[in-house]
Amino acid sequence: MTALQEALRLLTPFDWVAVIFFIVCFRGYGYVVDGSRRVGRRGLAQKTHEFRKLWAAELVKRSNRVGDTALIGNLVNSVTFYANTTIYIIAGLFALLGTLDQLVNITSDLPFSREVSRGLMEIKVLLVLVVFVVAYFKFTWALRQFNLLTILVGGAPDGNPDEAYNQAYIKKLARINSLAGDEFNRGLRGYYFGIASVTWMIHPALLMAFSAAIVFVLIRRDFYSEALKIMSS
Repeated sequence: MTALQEALRLLTPFDWVAVIFFIVCFRGYGYVVDGSRRVGRRGLAQKTHEFRKLWAAELVKRSNRVGDTALIGNLVNSVTFYANTTIYIIAGLFALLGTLDQLVNITSDLPFSREVSRGLMEIKVLLVLVVFVVAYFKFTWALRQFNLLTILVGGAPDGNPDEAYNQAYIKKLARINSLAGDEFNRGLRGYYFGIASVTWMIHPALLMAFSAAIVFVLIRRDFYSEALKIMSS
């Protein structure tokens, strides 16, 4: 029996329920919001896409696009910051795997915590690591798509009399902008659930409670926030 199999045997039924609940919240929220047109079109992401189309429509009308490139540069800088930060977090988690004995001693002194073995703590750290690795891939894919957006801005028509071509190009600009922005949002969502995954080190009930609380916060911000009211008005 491998060390991983031995550690998995240490997981209690409550641990399994908590992890499954976490995965359902983490992946399920993205599946419902991003994959369902009926739900997604009422959210902040769809309203933002409408303004991206407006931005693209105005962009193709002007010859001087210095301001547009500056705006895209700000977006790229934001994504780059989070991608670099995620790398540091991942490196720190790998370093943490080498000091699990100290981590077990620290968590055992926390309120409501249970005494766990080194192998079980390793699985809990790996869950946090997986969440932030997923977030890193989201940020880097968003960064690449924003780079594609800069290429499209460079090739945008200027005074082209073909209106059908201009409209098709506007849709292309807005769509790649939204794809990049959506990936960035998914990366940020990974940070939210990364915080929840840390609580499993203390108690599985906390993992479930934080997962549910984060879903509530995300729903409120995506569908009932003041920002959505302003974008929709």
